[in-house]
Parts: sequence; structure tokens; C-alpha cells
Amino acid sequence: MSNEAPIAGYLVGYARVSTLEQDAALQRDALQAAGCQRIFTDKASGKLEHRPALDAMLEQLRPGDTVVVWRLDRLGRSLRHLIHTVQILESRGVAFRSVTENIDTSTAGGKLVFHLFGALAEFERDLIRERTLAGLAAARARGRTGGRPTVWTPEKLKVARSMYDSREHDVASIARVVGVSRASVYRALAQFAPDELSP
Repeated sequence: MSNEAPIAGYLVGYARVSTLEQDAALQRDALQAAGCQRIFTDKASGKLEHRPALDAMLEQLRPGDTVVVWRLDRLGRSLRHLIHTVQILESRGVAFRSVTENIDTSTAGGKLVFHLFGALAEFERDLIRERTLAGLAAARARGRTGGRPTVWTPEKLKVARSMYDSREHDVASIARVVGVSRASVYRALAQFAPDELSP
């Protein structure tokens, strides 16, 4: 029977700087101080879907490894995205640690904190869904359906109809005067003369 201890996984750092921040030195120093053997760095907006360094890191992670970030917002574009990413790590046997917030999912306390984050994110999603449904129901009760509000006012429609009826203006001119797209003019006027209008 071997007396050798199991090999511990690697500490892998992930840093991200926005195009405004430029320099990842602060994050890299903190990750090196935390003991990271390798650091992956992306330079992109938090809203961008594709992050090459993050993708490369995820491909190389192995069970037992721990991903370390300087701060939670470096890994996730949003709370929902952060939780989703950490769940992916967890499913692969990889722990997650944030230096600034002192969160470590390899510990019971760290897992609890992340489960609380997940519950809060789900609660937020439910609230948004309930508010959206309530808003749509209220709009239907007032006779409106969901969708983008119309750009047409009664005055704009009157001007467009008058210009069209005069036969002195084309649809492009009407669109410029009224301040809408040509497609919108076609749609608005088609109800009055559907057979006469053609793009």
C-alpha cells in the first residue's frame, strides 16, 4: 500500500482587463502572491461573449485544480454568468477562489456562499419574469399588446396621408419629413391604399 499523498491540483490564475484599464499587472501580482503557477489573461470588455484566454484555461483544467481570480467580477460578465461558470468548474472537479472577496469553493463555507449567490440570482430572475408578466397583463388590460411602441402619432399620420394624397411627394420624401423609415411609411399608408403602394 502506497504511503504517497495524492497529488494536489494546480492553482491557475485568471485575469481580465477592460480596454480602458489596459494593465493587468495588479491582478497578476495578486495571483502570483496567491501561489498561481500559471495565469491566463484576457483583454476585453466584460460583456463580450468570446474570451480566448478563458476558453484556453477551461480546456487545460483538470480535476483537483483551483481557478483563482483577483476579484469576482474578473471572471463573470454578470452574477448569473459568474455562477454558471463556477458551476461548470464544479462539475469538472475544479475549485474556485477569489482573492479580494476571500471566497474558496473548496471549503464548506465557500460553497455555502456560492449557493446563496445562486439563490439570489434565481430570485432576481423570478422577480424580473413576474414584473414582465404583470406589465404585459396591465398593457393588455389597457388594450395594448407587447412590443415596440409605435413611432406614429396622429399628427404624423395626418401629414403623411396628406402628402401622399397630393401625389406630389414620393415615399422617401414623406419619410424624411415625418422622421420615420420608408418601410414604416409603407406600412402606415398601406391601410389606406394597399393596391397603390409598392416599394
